[in-house]
Amino acid sequence: MTVPVVREATPERKAEIFGKVVADVRFQDYVHGCYECGICVAACPSARFYDFSPRKITQAVCREDLDLFWEHVNVDVWNCSQCFSCDRCPRGNSPGGLITIMREVAVTAGLRSAKEALEGGERVVYKIMSTGTQVSPDMLQPEAFPDWGPDVQDVSRNLDLWRRALPPETLHTTTTAWEIDDKTLVELYLIWHMTGVLDMIKAVDEGLHMILNDVMEELLEDHDIVVS
Repeated sequence: MTVPVVREATPERKAEIFGKVVADVRFQDYVHGCYECGICVAACPSARFYDFSPRKITQAVCREDLDLFWEHVNVDVWNCSQCFSCDRCPRGNSPGGLITIMREVAVTAGLRSAKEALEGGERVVYKIMSTGTQVSPDMLQPEAFPDWGPDVQDVSRNLDLWRRALPPETLHTTTTAWEIDDKTLVELYLIWHMTGVLDMIKAVDEGLHMILNDVMEELLEDHDIVVS
């Protein structure tokens, strides 16, 4: 995925975003300096397919190179698969953890690149909150997921085959993989509300945030729950 860097960023803006990353309570546990050994890159699956290096991101932060940091926080962090294979660092770093912080800061700070990078995931977020599942087979249509490449076309052409391949307990339906209790959806909503996830969603897409609140309003009333 290629996300354009926000070229008009000022030095003050770069320093502000960098400061938010360093100030995160998790930062001291994730970054301890870099040996430049490259073990994190060797273990990284994303590095095999993208021009991506967890080592470069960690180095930029350790050196307080704001220009490189700005490029990474706008572009490279979105190529991380968040598998944390890089945690085998002999220095005790967690580049994956650092990238998690950078992503969260990018979202909460309203960086344009974060909104663009997460645009395709908004459909999945809505699906999770409204049904409890991520993506059902009937959603996999080329016009709905143009960024998924040619594989989605193969899935779409063979939906009947995919339906027969589903486990019997799914009743061979493509609307949802399993039934989710309303109580589970309410609990998920409350977790997202209390941990600030919904605020992050609002920073990326206010429309989606409004829809999610509307979807949950009736369920909350049914369970006599008031969210302040």
